[in-house]
Amino acid sequence: MDSFQFVFGYLFGFGLHHVDFNNPNRPRTPKFSAHFYYNVMRDNGFPLPEDEKMIYGEFKKDFIWSSATASYQIEGAWREDGKGLSIWDKFTHTPGKISEHDTGDVACNSYNKMEDDIAALKKVKVSHYRFSISWPRVLPDGTTKYVNQAGLNYYQKLLDSLIAANIQPQVTLYHWDLPQALQDVGGWENETIIERFKEYADFLFQNLGPKVKLWITFNEPFIITVLGHVQGAHAPGLNDRPDTLPYIVGHNIIRSHAEAWHVYNDKYRASQGGLVSITVNSDWAEPRNPYKQEDYEAARNVVEFYLGWWVHPIFNGDYSPLVKKSVLKQSLAGGLTKSRLPEFTPEEIKRINGTYDYFGLNHYCSVLAFPVDYGSFQHFEADRGVVVISDRTWLETGSVWLRMTPFGLRRLLKFIKEEYRNPPIIITENGVSENGPVDLNDVHRKYYYEQYINQVLKAYLLDDVNIIGYTAWSLLDNLEWGVGYTERFGLFYVNRTDPDLPRTPKASVSYYSSIISCNGFPDPASGPHELTKEAIPGINNVNFLGMSLSSEDAATGLNTTFALLIVALAGTICVAVGLFPVENCRVN
Repeated sequence: MDSFQFVFGYLFGFGLHHVDFNNPNRPRTPKFSAHFYYNVMRDNGFPLPEDEKMIYGEFKKDFIWSSATASYQIEGAWREDGKGLSIWDKFTHTPGKISEHDTGDVACNSYNKMEDDIAALKKVKVSHYRFSISWPRVLPDGTTKYVNQAGLNYYQKLLDSLIAANIQPQVTLYHWDLPQALQDVGGWENETIIERFKEYADFLFQNLGPKVKLWITFNEPFIITVLGHVQGAHAPGLNDRPDTLPYIVGHNIIRSHAEAWHVYNDKYRASQGGLVSITVNSDWAEPRNPYKQEDYEAARNVVEFYLGWWVHPIFNGDYSPLVKKSVLKQSLAGGLTKSRLPEFTPEEIKRINGTYDYFGLNHYCSVLAFPVDYGSFQHFEADRGVVVISDRTWLETGSVWLRMTPFGLRRLLKFIKEEYRNPPIIITENGVSENGPVDLNDVHRKYYYEQYINQVLKAYLLDDVNIIGYTAWSLLDNLEWGVGYTERFGLFYVNRTDPDLPRTPKASVSYYSSIISCNGFPDPASGPHELTKEAIPGINNVNFLGMSLSSEDAATGLNTTFALLIVALAGTICVAVGLFPVENCRVN
């Protein structure tokens, strides 16, 4: 407990319990450290929490192992062979929009380096490759009035090359590069785009569909609406109507998705036998204070606005009740007479409901949530009514928004299972970034994939989640939208100082390919396998002060370092309070 500290008197409290020396009864109140120390004694040390322990086992046979890219981020060739302009072409050429003034004009030049990309995929040993079609590359003005045959030929050649390499394509219709010609007439705000997207989807299904078994209509509609039409941080860069525009745009995206699904279902499914769905992104959210019910409700709000906004209409016919209630409540608080969230007609509900063949999920990290009252403020964020933060103990990455939180992926998968009747789930993106100097020994990425994929395995084996595929983002270091090339998610390093833009594998390539070859994490006791050849950070050894040490040696080093810090701190204190001269406080 806090007590008399000799020459320091009661200035410093060293106790596990606070003592109120102003109270004659000297009451003792446990500090947080008392609870922490109690848990250390109870657990007899620092055992790994159950959800952090590795599990051994394999995924189902024919599990989908993939890596992903997107057209604007890798293709380059922005004005070659008759391609039309996209909203990202315009956005990146607008001063001040992108870090380092980067653009996708050249990017990874994948339009002209297809063979190199195929070779990279073969090295990773993926069974599938997720890529997207550049809408303005095949339909320069966004309509079927004029077809750019050179652009279509590029994708047909890509499909043929993938199939020849025994790699199955996963094709995304829309990964954010809308034809600028359509944006000029209102973009996703103008409901005529529903028909344009339907025609575009029909055109691709007809021309590419015989070689494609997995389709994604939209990538991350939440990002399209919020970053593109609330924050203005993504193309088309709109932020003037954050109260209404995201809901108008989102409404049209959902209806466009449904029309594309019905086109495939009605005209092509019988002959082509493929699957069509949408991919949504979602963080997992935990309450900032686990002892506050309102923080639990805030965490639920976070997930509902990521998933319920999109998935609930597609899986159940209408917006999530929680989303509808939140937007209505804030609308009324602002003096409006009805919700700013548009309503589906009964006919639309019927047409949208069930327009999925699997659940496409992008996930990177988790957050802590707590509620905030925005008063009568009319804004998308006020509708959510939450603030999200990160726990400072979570491992950092090359992106400020991304902390390593593998436990959240399993919890999110369980949530989807329970909320949406255990649909087949394909994780269509998951990955981690670095920035700064290039280091091909990307130990943090190996650790990320190990921990996150193992959580997926737990969801499959322990929670009976119907998980059928996993996709690593990204195959290549590419243009990461607003931050340009400053953050790198790739399995392969792309040297941008070399005009040839060579692809160089990072250490994570061999590790991810080993997981693929093993179809999971075989038990080491069962004998040698590919994963036993890989040094797995976090299990076999520890990186401590730049050295690779055993966990026992690292613990000794940590304890020694901590002891030296205590001695140094004591010296600093005695000098700071002026009790002893500097020469009497030396530690050597």
